[in-house]
Amino acid sequence: MPARYGALVFPLILSIFMCGTVSAVSTLKGLGLTPDFPLRWAVAWGLSWLIAFPVLLIILPFVRRIVGLIVEPAAR
Repeated sequence: MPARYGALVFPLILSIFMCGTVSAVSTLKGLGLTPDFPLRWAVAWGLSWLIAFPVLLIILPFVRRIVGLIVEPAAR
């Protein structure tokens, strides 16, 4: 895959892992380990990902700027 897609692939993969983790913890805390946990987790994961991915695309430039203000540039 060409490097130009990195700006989309990075938030895609990040949102998949983060939403999966957070929705699993939240669903487990709310329901406990019930027989329908996997289905409810999958639904929660899907809904949260639908929100998280576009939000990441929007806020990532701002986050990069903030990090740039906090962290010194790498030596070349």
